[in-house]
Amino acid sequence: MSASQRILSSLSPSSSSSLALLKFRHLLFLRSSPSYATLPRSFSFSFSFSSPMYRNKHTDNHKEQKWREKSKPELLAADKEVSSASSVEAVTKRLDGLSVSGSSGPVNASVVQTGLIGNVHQGNQQGQKTIWKPKSYGTASGVTAVEVEKKPVDKTVVLNPGSGVGQTSLTQRNSIGLSKFFKGNLLESFTVDNSTYAEAQIRATFYPKFENEKSDQEVRTRMIEMVSKGLATMEVSLKHSGSLFMYAGNEGGAYAKNSFGNIYTAVGVFVLGRMFQQAWGAEAAKKQAEFNEYLERNRMCISMELVTAVLGDHGQRPREDYAVVVTAVTELGNGKPKFYSTPDIIAFCRNWRLPTNHIWLFSTRKSVTSFFAAYDALCEEGTATPVCKALDEVADISVAGSKDHVKVQGEILEGLVARIVSHESSKHMEKVLKDFPPPPVEGDCLDLGPSLRDICAANRSDEKQQIKALLQSIGNSFCPDHSDWLGSEAGDSHSRNADKSVVSKFLQSHPADFSTTKLQEIIRIMREKRFPAAFKCYHNYHKVDSVSTDNLFYKIVIHVHSDSTFRRYQKEMRCRPGLWPLYRGFFVDINLFKANKERAAELSKKSAIVENASSSASEKDGLADEDANLMIKMKFLTYKLRTFLIRNGLSVLFKDGPAAYKAYYLRQMKIWGTSAGKQRELSKLLDEWAVYIRRKCGNKQLSSSIYLSEVEPFLEEYAKRSPHNQALIGSAGNLVRTEDFLAIVERGRDEEGDLEIEREVTPSSPSPSIKDSVPRDEGLIVFFPGIPGCAKSALCKELLNAPGGLGDDRPIQSLMGDLIKGKYWQKVADERRKKPYSIMLADKNAPNEEVWRQIENMCRSTRASAVPIVPDSEGTDSNPFSLDALAVFMFRVLQRANHPGNLDKASPNAGYVLLMFYHLYEGKNRKEFDGELIERFGSIIKMPLLKSDRSPLPDSVKSILEEGINLYNLHSNRHGRLESTKGTYVKEWAKWEKRLREVLLGNAEYLNSIQVPFDIAVKEVLEQLRKISKGEFKTPDSGKRTFGNIVYAAVSLPVPEMKTLLDNILEKHPEAKAILGNNLLKNLMKAHVTLAHKRSHGVTAVANYGIFLNKEVPVKFSALLFTDNMAAFEANLGSVEGEQVISKNQWPHVTIWTAEGVLAKEANTLPELLSQGKATCIHIDPPVTISGTLNFY
Repeated sequence: MSASQRILSSLSPSSSSSLALLKFRHLLFLRSSPSYATLPRSFSFSFSFSSPMYRNKHTDNHKEQKWREKSKPELLAADKEVSSASSVEAVTKRLDGLSVSGSSGPVNASVVQTGLIGNVHQGNQQGQKTIWKPKSYGTASGVTAVEVEKKPVDKTVVLNPGSGVGQTSLTQRNSIGLSKFFKGNLLESFTVDNSTYAEAQIRATFYPKFENEKSDQEVRTRMIEMVSKGLATMEVSLKHSGSLFMYAGNEGGAYAKNSFGNIYTAVGVFVLGRMFQQAWGAEAAKKQAEFNEYLERNRMCISMELVTAVLGDHGQRPREDYAVVVTAVTELGNGKPKFYSTPDIIAFCRNWRLPTNHIWLFSTRKSVTSFFAAYDALCEEGTATPVCKALDEVADISVAGSKDHVKVQGEILEGLVARIVSHESSKHMEKVLKDFPPPPVEGDCLDLGPSLRDICAANRSDEKQQIKALLQSIGNSFCPDHSDWLGSEAGDSHSRNADKSVVSKFLQSHPADFSTTKLQEIIRIMREKRFPAAFKCYHNYHKVDSVSTDNLFYKIVIHVHSDSTFRRYQKEMRCRPGLWPLYRGFFVDINLFKANKERAAELSKKSAIVENASSSASEKDGLADEDANLMIKMKFLTYKLRTFLIRNGLSVLFKDGPAAYKAYYLRQMKIWGTSAGKQRELSKLLDEWAVYIRRKCGNKQLSSSIYLSEVEPFLEEYAKRSPHNQALIGSAGNLVRTEDFLAIVERGRDEEGDLEIEREVTPSSPSPSIKDSVPRDEGLIVFFPGIPGCAKSALCKELLNAPGGLGDDRPIQSLMGDLIKGKYWQKVADERRKKPYSIMLADKNAPNEEVWRQIENMCRSTRASAVPIVPDSEGTDSNPFSLDALAVFMFRVLQRANHPGNLDKASPNAGYVLLMFYHLYEGKNRKEFDGELIERFGSIIKMPLLKSDRSPLPDSVKSILEEGINLYNLHSNRHGRLESTKGTYVKEWAKWEKRLREVLLGNAEYLNSIQVPFDIAVKEVLEQLRKISKGEFKTPDSGKRTFGNIVYAAVSLPVPEMKTLLDNILEKHPEAKAILGNNLLKNLMKAHVTLAHKRSHGVTAVANYGIFLNKEVPVKFSALLFTDNMAAFEANLGSVEGEQVISKNQWPHVTIWTAEGVLAKEANTLPELLSQGKATCIHIDPPVTISGTLNFY
């Protein structure tokens, strides 16, 4: 059953929206044809969300009627170290102290909550001192409704509007329940045996992060190809500038990217609740409750972009806190998450009156090529208004967003996201737009109370005060339980040991169902491969009544630390069909329990049931199908100027100074492929900014959370100087002041509440061909991302003794890592400061990104450039070094004696050490490895290692290496970085080391024969270094196109053929030759027919030629018009694949000459001058046809 049908099966028309719901039902049944397929959505928009509907219990005959309300979700807070008895007593006293007053009627079970913080519309009562206060990362699994007896409560027990809803018995029960958590370590005493089971359910998640293996240009080409063949449609959406916020209902919880229970999620809940008030007016409270119930009953999660001025600056402070452009609706169910298609999202959101994003669909070759051309024309100066206007004109379908970006955010646009979707999307979208018109807004004229900014401004003491005020303000109907944010102080302490213990016991337990099996598989693979990620675990306080020694509840947050993890995981998915994707924003509830024989037998059958039809062809296993997941993100320079060049450069500017800052921003623009003209303009602006802000702030660094308070006034003044400056900046002025209402955030957290400040993700392939040189007034650091045995020390000796050095007079020095005591790279930095213009040979392996960052920082702080020298190797799918190279490195190490670092043939664990270095590079193939080094340092030198015509690696050598790699994986999974001479596998290592020596020495002749002679390798390295020093080195071209700022479209013509045509005419017409002279032929260096110019004809006019890009266009020349000051051929454009190419110029022509001081555009006046008798015309009979290539310039 499709996602749409499942939604439909739960619809129950309500009073105010029955007609829309019935339309939605009709629409989705129309789409239930088996022929309809939706390509899976494995990449992400910047934002997401879902909308509600109600189950029709009377007419729905589908099996979905078996949906039952789940047991209430749990609050998790992993902690191996339990609180002391005094902590338990303090918690119990706080619970007992909660004020509980009576109500004259029965208590509604749905509003009786554990740890509830009172009626949000009332102030706190005097004496209310017993609010639980956990850390902000406390669980956000949502509210847990507590079961109560279905009989009237004694009238002496009433609801207290100031301190929350509760019962005396409930307080006592919770006191007892919490005591279970902290009176003894239940996790430590919980043993895993054959009767132990685990049940895991995803609570909230966002799209998997998908990184294209291809370059941007390759992705574009493939997208155009798929759309042209009718295989797919391209969907484009606006990328708003905000923070990810996910919501799974009041009980399901509110989440940021990798955290919950903090100010970010509190702001998200407030804004979402306020949106309901604005959309539904008087019905808002009812709809909020229904929405929560719908999400929880159907186990759904909605995701959105939280755009607000109170959580810190991005590219522009929003004019309104509109915090949601819904971009993902996810059905979690009991299996793999299923994401709605965009048409389904729009129908879903319009039914619930939730905001949707601006969407464009491109289903023809002409429209999709025009889109890419339009972006290229606007990428360096585009803002919201011209971008949206251009896309509206070239798209096949345009769906305006619920929120106008210009009105609520401003003109500064972060970017666009283009992705491939089903070819049926256009038809589906048209049906949705017909049946679901934009919903009315009923709350605009109502007084909704204090705004988000008012509340934050009025509560400035600390983060918890702001959280409490926001949650109370939004009301009980939407957020009746605040325990996720303001729960138990006993939950403050979190232990890493407990985290590891929870995960280990979870993996050791029998899976209770198929979903648990797949989630265990994800975590197991990530741990085995040592992907950079954390599994943060928390106790589930909402399950206090269910906790026992044999029944434990936790929440796991899968926090991915590096984008490289997603790339590496994608490769695992390609090798393991059926492996679930690794999602962003990944929150899982787990239950560890003991089962008796009867239940164990039942669970075994349940866990053996593989996912049913939900894993159909329309929902492929995620990322392995590259075509189904093609996606490209395209940002605008006006946004990147503010965020990446100014905000992210603040630390460099204030810590390392203006010179280092200049190196930083020039490198960024080089990586982006920014046009030379824009680089010059931005360099002038940024240099002025650096002087301005350093003079104003001194040595105190400007805070990145409010950096726009200084940047916007500066940019506004700069823009006023000229229209040119205005175009460079995009938009400035009308600054929203945030200092008085900025949310209070704990130190160390970014705009998502978890990770570091946003950084531009550099592409996986090298930048286009450019010349790199080391300025003579700078130093040079030569370093070696290699493995022991790669001959770096021998190479350094040769470079030190090379006659003439690097071709200049800079001194060369070398520091051998094995001879340096203490921190090696700090020593290099110290030497660099002593001799800033020297060439430093850093004779130490530099194997990972952490070392590379140190070298980058050193370059900035000591005015130096850096050049990596790497052994040349084909590499493997997941490592830049092949097994052949590894064999040679090991062979070399085992040949040497008396090594300063004691890594030689006398070392008992030399093979293990080399395997350890080899695995430091794991996760990148050779292309990715080289590409990252080039992007970081601008160049790379490859030292020849293996002969290209060598014979294959002997089976014995290959076998012993693979055996070592497998043993290393076993050892590292169990012991981490413990030496091989210790731990479980000591005997195995000893045997392997012995056999390794025997095998390599037995193949010594082969290993010597496949190596490039050392003198040849040294010669090539020295030659490349000298080229870099002289500026003659070209960075290898990856084939990735530079997407510069397109100005016009034209047909470029071959100059030799144009010269031949002109020469023939001048020979036949002496009068023309007398006027134009012989210099005309010498000065003709290029020739083209201009088709459209961005300034004269608009972006769309230029973009529409995208369909003819790189195509041969025949051009017929029938006349030559000239005066004393200029000459041009009259041109008639032909057809390409049956379609006529038409120039936007009134008179298509090729300007071949203008006198000094005459602009080329003046040639447009030649027909008029001819009619006035002021120009001469020579007819070409018969006309001559010359073909040229259509391109953008």
